[in-house]
Amino acid sequence: MAKEMNNRQAYYNYHIEDKYVAGIVLLGTEVKSIRDGKVSFNDAFCLFDDGELWVRGLYIAEYSHGTANNHIAVHDRKLLLQKRELKKIQAKLKEKGYTVIPLRVFLTDKNLVKVEIGLGKGKKLHDKRETIKDRDVQKEIKRFLK
Repeated sequence: MAKEMNNRQAYYNYHIEDKYVAGIVLLGTEVKSIRDGKVSFNDAFCLFDDGELWVRGLYIAEYSHGTANNHIAVHDRKLLLQKRELKKIQAKLKEKGYTVIPLRVFLTDKNLVKVEIGLGKGKKLHDKRETIKDRDVQKEIKRFLK
Protein backbone atom coordinates (compact mmCIF):
# COMPACT_ATOMS: atom_id res chain seq x y z
CA MET A 1 0.00 0.00 0.00
CA ALA A 2 1.38 3.42 -0.96
CA LYS A 3 1.93 5.98 1.74
CA GLU A 4 0.07 9.26 1.84
CA MET A 5 1.36 12.17 -0.23
CA ASN A 6 1.77 15.46 1.67
CA ASN A 7 1.96 19.05 0.45
CA ARG A 8 4.82 20.29 2.64
CA GLN A 9 5.00 23.61 0.79
CA ALA A 10 1.47 24.50 1.96
CA TYR A 11 2.49 24.53 5.63
CA TYR A 12 5.44 26.76 4.76
CA ASN A 13 3.42 29.30 2.76
CA TYR A 14 0.14 29.35 4.73
CA HIS A 15 -1.24 29.45 8.27
CA ILE A 16 -3.71 26.54 8.12
CA GLU A 17 -6.78 27.30 10.24
CA ASP A 18 -9.34 24.62 9.30
CA LYS A 19 -8.95 21.20 7.71
CA TYR A 20 -11.54 19.17 5.84
CA VAL A 21 -11.43 15.68 4.34
CA ALA A 22 -13.07 15.50 0.92
CA GLY A 23 -13.70 12.79 -1.58
CA ILE A 24 -12.44 13.34 -5.12
CA VAL A 25 -13.88 12.33 -8.48
CA LEU A 26 -11.21 10.31 -10.33
CA LEU A 27 -10.80 8.02 -13.30
CA GLY A 28 -9.55 4.44 -12.86
CA THR A 29 -6.02 5.11 -14.11
CA GLU A 30 -5.74 8.10 -11.76
CA VAL A 31 -6.45 5.86 -8.77
CA LYS A 32 -3.74 3.44 -9.89
CA SER A 33 -1.21 6.28 -10.24
CA ILE A 34 -2.09 7.55 -6.75
CA ARG A 35 -1.50 4.07 -5.34
CA ASP A 36 1.95 4.22 -6.97
CA GLY A 37 2.56 7.58 -5.23
CA LYS A 38 2.71 9.63 -8.46
CA VAL A 39 1.12 12.85 -7.16
CA SER A 40 2.57 16.37 -7.14
CA PHE A 41 1.05 19.42 -5.45
CA ASN A 42 3.04 22.07 -7.35
CA ASP A 43 0.74 25.04 -7.99
CA ALA A 44 -2.35 23.12 -6.79
CA PHE A 45 -5.23 25.11 -5.32
CA CYS A 46 -8.99 24.84 -4.87
CA LEU A 47 -11.69 27.09 -6.28
CA PHE A 48 -15.46 27.34 -6.30
CA ASP A 49 -17.37 27.08 -9.56
CA ASP A 50 -21.16 27.17 -9.51
CA GLY A 51 -21.30 26.15 -5.83
CA GLU A 52 -18.97 23.16 -6.31
CA LEU A 53 -15.39 22.90 -5.05
CA TRP A 54 -12.73 21.93 -7.61
CA VAL A 55 -9.02 21.27 -7.26
CA ARG A 56 -6.90 22.77 -10.05
CA GLY A 57 -3.26 22.07 -10.84
CA LEU A 58 -3.02 18.74 -9.00
CA TYR A 59 -0.62 16.61 -11.03
CA ILE A 60 -1.36 12.89 -11.14
CA ALA A 61 1.10 11.18 -13.49
CA GLU A 62 -0.25 9.06 -16.30
CA TYR A 63 -0.46 5.40 -15.38
CA SER A 64 2.52 3.51 -16.79
CA HIS A 65 0.45 0.51 -17.91
CA GLY A 66 -2.46 2.59 -19.19
CA THR A 67 -3.88 2.19 -22.67
CA ALA A 68 -5.20 4.81 -25.07
CA ASN A 69 -7.84 5.54 -22.42
CA ASN A 70 -5.22 6.92 -19.98
CA HIS A 71 -6.11 10.13 -18.12
CA ILE A 72 -4.72 13.63 -18.65
CA ALA A 73 -2.09 14.42 -15.99
CA VAL A 74 -3.36 17.89 -15.01
CA HIS A 75 -7.04 18.78 -15.18
CA ASP A 76 -9.70 20.10 -12.81
CA ARG A 77 -11.07 17.47 -10.43
CA LYS A 78 -14.26 17.81 -8.40
CA LEU A 79 -14.08 17.55 -4.61
CA LEU A 80 -16.96 16.00 -2.70
CA LEU A 81 -18.03 17.68 0.55
CA GLN A 82 -21.28 18.15 2.41
CA LYS A 83 -23.27 21.29 1.60
CA ARG A 84 -22.85 22.82 5.04
CA GLU A 85 -19.08 22.38 4.82
CA LEU A 86 -19.06 23.99 1.36
CA LYS A 87 -21.08 26.95 2.67
CA LYS A 88 -18.73 27.36 5.63
CA ILE A 89 -15.66 27.35 3.36
CA GLN A 90 -17.28 29.74 0.89
CA ALA A 91 -18.13 32.20 3.70
CA LYS A 92 -14.49 32.15 4.91
CA LEU A 93 -13.18 32.69 1.37
CA LYS A 94 -15.07 35.96 1.13
CA GLU A 95 -12.81 37.31 3.87
CA LYS A 96 -9.59 38.86 2.62
CA GLY A 97 -6.50 36.67 2.37
CA TYR A 98 -8.06 33.22 2.69
CA THR A 99 -7.48 30.42 0.22
CA VAL A 100 -8.17 26.69 0.03
CA ILE A 101 -5.22 24.40 -0.67
CA PRO A 102 -4.90 20.62 -0.88
CA LEU A 103 -2.73 19.38 2.00
CA ARG A 104 -2.50 15.65 1.38
CA VAL A 105 -3.87 12.81 -0.73
CA PHE A 106 -4.35 9.46 0.98
CA LEU A 107 -6.11 6.11 0.75
CA THR A 108 -8.62 5.09 3.42
CA ASP A 109 -8.98 1.63 4.93
CA LYS A 110 -11.65 0.93 2.31
CA ASN A 111 -9.22 1.94 -0.49
CA LEU A 112 -11.04 5.19 -1.23
CA VAL A 113 -8.93 8.16 -2.31
CA LYS A 114 -9.44 11.22 -0.11
CA VAL A 115 -7.99 14.73 -0.21
CA GLU A 116 -7.38 16.75 2.94
CA ILE A 117 -7.88 20.42 2.17
CA GLY A 118 -6.95 23.31 4.38
CA LEU A 119 -8.38 26.78 4.73
CA GLY A 120 -5.35 28.99 5.12
CA LYS A 121 -4.12 32.54 5.17
CA GLY A 122 -0.91 33.44 3.35
CA LYS A 123 2.20 33.98 5.47
CA LYS A 124 4.33 37.09 5.27
CA LEU A 125 8.10 36.84 4.75
CA HIS A 126 8.89 37.27 8.46
CA ASP A 127 6.43 34.48 9.31
CA LYS A 128 8.26 32.16 6.91
CA ARG A 129 11.58 33.02 8.57
CA GLU A 130 9.99 32.22 11.94
CA THR A 131 8.87 28.83 10.59
CA ILE A 132 12.41 28.02 9.44
CA LYS A 133 13.84 29.08 12.81
CA ASP A 134 11.34 26.93 14.73
CA ARG A 135 12.12 23.92 12.53
CA ASP A 136 15.87 24.34 13.14
CA VAL A 137 15.31 24.57 16.91
CA GLN A 138 13.24 21.37 16.85
CA LYS A 139 16.02 19.58 14.94
CA GLU A 140 18.60 20.71 17.51
CA ILE A 141 16.42 19.49 20.38
CA LYS A 142 15.92 16.09 18.73
CA ARG A 143 19.62 15.73 18.05
CA PHE A 144 20.47 16.72 21.64
CA LEU A 145 17.99 14.24 23.15
CA LYS A 146 19.31 11.27 21.16
